Amino acid sequence: MKYDYLIVGAGLFGAVFAYEMRKQGKTSLVIEKRDHIAGNIYTRSQSDINVHEYGAHIFHTSDKKVWDYVNSFAEFNNYINSPIAVYKDELYNLPFNMNTFSKMWGVRTPAEAKAEIERQIKEAGITDPQNLEEQALSLAGRDIYEKLVKGYTEKQWGRDCKELPAFIIKRLPFRFTYDNNYFNDPYQGIPKGGYTQIIEKMLEGTPVLTNTAYADYVVSEQGAQEIKAKDGNTFGKVLYTGMIDEYYGFKLGHLEYRSVRFETKELADTDNFQGNAVVNYEEREIPYTRIIEHKHFEFGKQPTTIISYEYPSEWKPGVDPYYPINNDRNNELFGQYQELAAEEKNVLFGGRLGQYKYYDMDKVILAAWEMVESEKNEER
Repeated sequence: MKYDYLIVGAGLFGAVFAYEMRKQGKTSLVIEKRDHIAGNIYTRSQSDINVHEYGAHIFHTSDKKVWDYVNSFAEFNNYINSPIAVYKDELYNLPFNMNTFSKMWGVRTPAEAKAEIERQIKEAGITDPQNLEEQALSLAGRDIYEKLVKGYTEKQWGRDCKELPAFIIKRLPFRFTYDNNYFNDPYQGIPKGGYTQIIEKMLEGTPVLTNTAYADYVVSEQGAQEIKAKDGNTFGKVLYTGMIDEYYGFKLGHLEYRSVRFETKELADTDNFQGNAVVNYEEREIPYTRIIEHKHFEFGKQPTTIISYEYPSEWKPGVDPYYPINNDRNNELFGQYQELAAEEKNVLFGGRLGQYKYYDMDKVILAAWEMVESEKNEER
């Protein structure tokens, strides 16, 4: 068959694009190298609990149009993200708020908390931070840095804070209210029944091939006028949501990422393991950054529970990439790949890997809409 688009990747970006282009009368075929659709927002049911296979995904947005859009595919609950941080034998609320400051210093009023933070910042005496540690001390003082920033950040990046650039922490959000809501966005929640159903509905009527990698499926050379596949299908354009450097065979070098390894367990004899969906572990000596208890995302009452440990890890080829490392070296290299992409007549690059940018889910949808509009304008 002749399709208008070959969409590489059945995640949120590719699914939104396929859905919107289908409304425009365009045909697409989606290929996905994993054995399931929905990318990193894939959820699966186990013991009647929706498990976030690739880490916690909490939908939040300030855009009413985006919120109405996702609610057209699934009903969302009113889950509010309120993580807990564990430092040694101490428990703190996140984000940094009056509950945090009260537990840490015994203060009760915003004025007292602000005064203590300012005292510690002044005591640190850093006016020109040269690394992440100095930046954090200059923004928050030593207590917050030592207990709630240092260990977690070092685990996340796999490096000592003194070795990390200051720009990673541009600011630290303080809230001088007793409010544990992690996000400021007015629209928040988790889809009842998990995220996979959303992608299924977006891809209704669009053929999908799982366990199918781009390199194994397409036989055309880069830059070819017609895109041909091994099964005889042809395509007008490709939307590539994989790693842009992989598309070009890494010929300019590898872009860098951080990765995450998940260890998921069902605790058959436990109905409530930690009392919260997300608990962060701040000490570097503890190898995981957080434990997710999946049932709490949907206020579950099941007699069992399922938890996932998240272990940050170095990325290498063959490992799933999660977080782009947008330092000067990688941004420069990505710019070189973008120059190659600009020369492509029939290849689009989208999503977190194709655009080498960390996206929240609402921003993925907005970026996909933008690409759809660009495609529509090109035809006019």
